[in-house]
Amino acid sequence: MFSLLSNLIEILRIGFESMGWQNYVMIVVGGVLVFLGIRYKMEPLLLVPIGFSAILANFPAASQITEFMHLIYVYLIRTEVIPILIFLGLGAMTDFEPLLADPKTFLLGAAAQIGVYVAMGLALVLGFGLHEAAVIGIIGGADGPTTIYLSTQLAPEILAAVTVAAYSYMSLVPIIQPPIIRAMVPKRMRRVEMKPLRKVSRREKLLFPVAATIVTGLLVPYALPLIGMLMFGNILRESGVTERLAKAASNEIINIATVLLGLGIGAMMTGDAFLRLETLKILGLGVVAFASATAGGVLLGMAMYYITRGKVNPLIGAAGVSAVPMSARVVNREGLRENPRNFLLMHAMGPNVAGVIGTAVAAGIFIALLAP
Repeated sequence: MFSLLSNLIEILRIGFESMGWQNYVMIVVGGVLVFLGIRYKMEPLLLVPIGFSAILANFPAASQITEFMHLIYVYLIRTEVIPILIFLGLGAMTDFEPLLADPKTFLLGAAAQIGVYVAMGLALVLGFGLHEAAVIGIIGGADGPTTIYLSTQLAPEILAAVTVAAYSYMSLVPIIQPPIIRAMVPKRMRRVEMKPLRKVSRREKLLFPVAATIVTGLLVPYALPLIGMLMFGNILRESGVTERLAKAASNEIINIATVLLGLGIGAMMTGDAFLRLETLKILGLGVVAFASATAGGVLLGMAMYYITRGKVNPLIGAAGVSAVPMSARVVNREGLRENPRNFLLMHAMGPNVAGVIGTAVAAGIFIALLAP
C-alpha cells in the first residue's frame, strides 16, 4: 500500500514538474474560451473545440493526443485543406439573392475592407514584419477561414494568435458594433425604411457563381481557392439537382472541418508559443481592425444615403464585415430599435456576403504580392 502511494506521488511530481507557469495560464485561457462558448454562446462551434484542445496541448505528458493534434495542424491546416473545405460549406449555406437584388451593396462590402489596411498599417508601426502585418490586418474582415488561409501562407508563426483574435471578435459582434453604429449614424438616418428587394431569377443565381469564379480566376487567381470553393458550394445549393451534395457540404463536411480546425489551432496554443507580447499586440490590433472595418462600411452607407436622397439606411454598411450572419442581425436589431417597422435583415445580407468575397480577394492580393 505504501509503495503504491509512493508511486502515485512520484507520478504527480513528474507531472507537475513537466509543466511551467505558462502551461497553467494557457489551461485557464482554454477554460475561459470553453466557458464563453457554452455560457454566452460566443462562436461556440469554434471556441469550444479551440479552448478544450488548448487545455490538452498544455499537458506535456499527454504526448499522444498532442502529437495527433499537431498532425492535424501540419497536414490539414498548414496545407490549407480545412479553410478551403469550410468555404465549400459556407457556399452551400449562403444565399446570394440579397446581393444580386441590390448589386450596389458590393461596394459596402468593399468599403469595410478599410479595416484590413488600417490594422496592417498600425501593425507595421508597432514593429511587425510586412507578412505578419498583412495577416493581422485581415482580421478586420472578420472572416476566420480567410485569416487562417492567409496566415498559413505568409506568417504561420502567429496562426494561433490571429485565429483566436478573429473568432473572438466575430463572437463579439453584438457588443463591438452597436456603439460604433450609434456614434456615427444620426437617429433620423437609423429610422430610414428601405423598399423590399426585387425577386432574383433562378438563372441569375446559377450564373453568378460561375461568373464570379471566372472573374476571380482572371483578375485575382490567388483568391481562387477560397472564392472558387465558395461558389462551388453555392452552385451545389442553387442547381436543384445536387441537393444531397449541398447538404453534405453544409452539414457533415463543414462540421468535421470545424472540429479538426479547433483541434489543430489548439495544438499551437502552448504556453511558450502563445504567451508573448506579440500576442497581446495582435489581440489589440484585432479590435482596431474590426472597429475600423465597421466604420468604413458605415461611412460609405452614409454617402449612399445622401446620393440616393435618403433611400439607403446607412446601418447596412456595418454588415460589410463578413461575420455572416451576425453583423446583419445586429444591423436589423439596431434598425428595429429606432423604428419598429424597419426590417433591414435582407438588405444587410447583401453587404454581409459581399464582405466575405472582399476579404478573400484582399487575401489573394496579399498572397500575390508577398508570398515567396
